[in-house]
Amino acid sequence: MLKKILITGGAGFIGSNLALKLLAKGHEVVVMDNLSEQIHGNNPAETSPLYNNIKGKVDFIKGDVCSKADWEKVLPGVEVVVHFAAETGTGQSMYEIDKYVNVNIGGTSLLLDLLANNKSYPVKKVVIASSRSIYGEGKYISEEAGVVFPNHRSVEEMEKGDFDVKYPGCTAPLKLVATDEDSKIHPSSVYGITKQNQEQMVMCVCKSIGIDAVALRYQNVYGPGQSLKNPYTGILSIFSTLIRNHQPLNIFEDGHESRDFVYIDDVVNATILAIENEKASGEIFNVGTGVATSVLTVAATLVKKYGIDVPVTITGNFRLGDIRHNYADIAKIKQLLGFVPTVDFETGTSKFVDWVSSLEIAESKFESSVAEMKAKGMLK
Repeated sequence: MLKKILITGGAGFIGSNLALKLLAKGHEVVVMDNLSEQIHGNNPAETSPLYNNIKGKVDFIKGDVCSKADWEKVLPGVEVVVHFAAETGTGQSMYEIDKYVNVNIGGTSLLLDLLANNKSYPVKKVVIASSRSIYGEGKYISEEAGVVFPNHRSVEEMEKGDFDVKYPGCTAPLKLVATDEDSKIHPSSVYGITKQNQEQMVMCVCKSIGIDAVALRYQNVYGPGQSLKNPYTGILSIFSTLIRNHQPLNIFEDGHESRDFVYIDDVVNATILAIENEKASGEIFNVGTGVATSVLTVAATLVKKYGIDVPVTITGNFRLGDIRHNYADIAKIKQLLGFVPTVDFETGTSKFVDWVSSLEIAESKFESSVAEMKAKGMLK
């Protein structure tokens, strides 16, 4: 059944790709986005590929989720809300705290307040973009204690170059395993805290007012179209811009930290299942590949695929709020919704590199972001 669907942050990476796929399926799509300079540059109408991909194709409203008036412009007639609009930098969130709380938590509370107090809106489902960051450090097996969820790593140990996670009373090394949806929630950054809050508010309030809700805990999403302008998030974009500018890659920690990199097409397909499949209602799902890939592997893969030899230096630096490892257990979304990721990291990075290589070389703003984090005491 075709629907009128609102995507907040719909000019962003995931949102714009989702919008185009929903349009192709015949849905009516409304997008609200504030065209943030950090993501889209200072002249989005001319220079943002993300915005221009949907320009003239969707009902676009430039608006801010922190504005009640803007919400009131976009909600009439909408049956499904996909709430992507958020500030997303883990490191940045540790010093731009008020901004992250206002946008991520405040914007979501405005949406829910309107839905709870205005029964004229025909919204039947809300899909909230949650994040793997809410898990904090991932799930591990200890020889002595069984399944454990380590707390945040100590600054003192990391300053000595010891980046592995520890668990009290355990002397043998911990074995990393996939993080399932029932794993402990203990975010290690303000960003993660705001995503946890968003998810919990949506799942709680929507249930109480008779609206279906689905939370999608996305892993690290990548692929053609992602912003190359944002120096605070997206390791493949950051590394790519540095490589194409023949600048060195400075690897934080020891390079063995790992993430679950999931290709944009798979993320869009999972999100559409959450929108269209009734089995998704009331559920929380991990969206990833179930495969952990180290930062060193990312760097080596990109250097090889671009064919540009740049120095790769392990610095031992680290950001406060970063985790060591996390990759998704995707058994639940496979079983309930039939989701199976189709693009592996090797294939996905080839597609990504081909796309980046077709563009003009962007200016790297990574060093300025590093200087900013150091000045704020967030990068050691």
